[in-house]
Amino acid sequence: MTAATPSSAAPQNYLGGIALRLLAMLSLSLMFVLVKLIAETGVHVVESLFWRQAVVIPFVFAWAVSHGGVASLKTQRIGAHARRAMMGLAGMCCNFGGMIFLPMAEATTINLSVPIFAVIFAAVLLGERTGVQRWSAVIVGFIGVLVVLDPSTIFAGGFSGDHGIGTLIALSGAIMTALITIAVRDLGRTENSATIVFWFSLLSMVPLGIALPFFITPHDSYEWLLLLGLGVSGAVVQMSLTGALRLAPVAVVIPMDYSALLWSIACGWFFFGTFPAETTWIGAPLIIASGLFIAWREHRLHIERTKDITA
Repeated sequence: MTAATPSSAAPQNYLGGIALRLLAMLSLSLMFVLVKLIAETGVHVVESLFWRQAVVIPFVFAWAVSHGGVASLKTQRIGAHARRAMMGLAGMCCNFGGMIFLPMAEATTINLSVPIFAVIFAAVLLGERTGVQRWSAVIVGFIGVLVVLDPSTIFAGGFSGDHGIGTLIALSGAIMTALITIAVRDLGRTENSATIVFWFSLLSMVPLGIALPFFITPHDSYEWLLLLGLGVSGAVVQMSLTGALRLAPVAVVIPMDYSALLWSIACGWFFFGTFPAETTWIGAPLIIASGLFIAWREHRLHIERTKDITA
C-alpha cells in the first residue's frame, strides 16, 4: 500500500478519508476473493497479475490527469521506480500466492504484520531511531505472528503441504511489502502518490508482458469476467487508498486497514465456507494491537518533529 502525506492543497475531510480507506479494504478483500476464484479455474498467477495491472493503468492514468495533469507523471527517478516495480511485483505475487494456498483470514492476518517488519527495516536500512516502546510493540507483534504460524505445526514437521507452503509465501509477501514501504518512503521525497502508482503499474507490465505468452490460456466468458473484475477491484483499491490520503492524515486512516480482517473472515465464510484457525483468533489481536501502537507512535513522533522544525 502506498503511503503518503495528504496534499496540502486538498481540503481535509476526515470522515471522507476514513470512508475511502474502508472502501479500499473491502475492495481489497473482494479482489482476493477473485484471486482465489481465478486460481480455481486453472488460470496461472502470472496471467492474473498481468490483467490486474493492465486494467488498472487507464484508471490510474485518468486519476493522475484529473489531479495535476499529465505533467504530474513526469519523473527524474525512473531507476528508483523500476526497482520499486520489481519489488512490488514480487510482493504482489507472494500476496496472491498466500491467498491461493491459505484461508483468506489467515493470509490477511499474516499480511497485517507489515508495520512490524517495516519498523525493523527502517531501523536497519534507514538508521531510524527506534525507542523501547516501538521495539516492545514489535516483540508483541512477532509473538502474534508466531501464534498464527502455529509453532506446534513447525516443530512437528516443519512447513509442508499447501498450508505450510502458503504460510511461507504469505510471510514472504508481508516482508516484501514492508521493504516496499521503505522504497516508497524514499520515492515519496520527490514523487506524489499518483506518480508512484502509475509508474509501478506501467513498469511491471514489461516483465509480465514478456512472461504472458508462456502462461496465457483460452478463457470462457466467466473467466474473462473474473479477470476484468480483478483489474477493476484493483483500480478501486489504488484510487481509494490515494484518495483517502488526500483527505485525511495517515494516522487517521491507517487504523482502518485492520477492517480487512473482518472482511476476509466474512468473505472466506461466504464464498469458500472457511473459518480462521484457532491460532488466528489468538494471534490476530496481538498483531493488530502492535500495528495500532506503531501507527500511533509514528503519529506522535511526526507531531514532535513538526514542532521542532517550526520552533
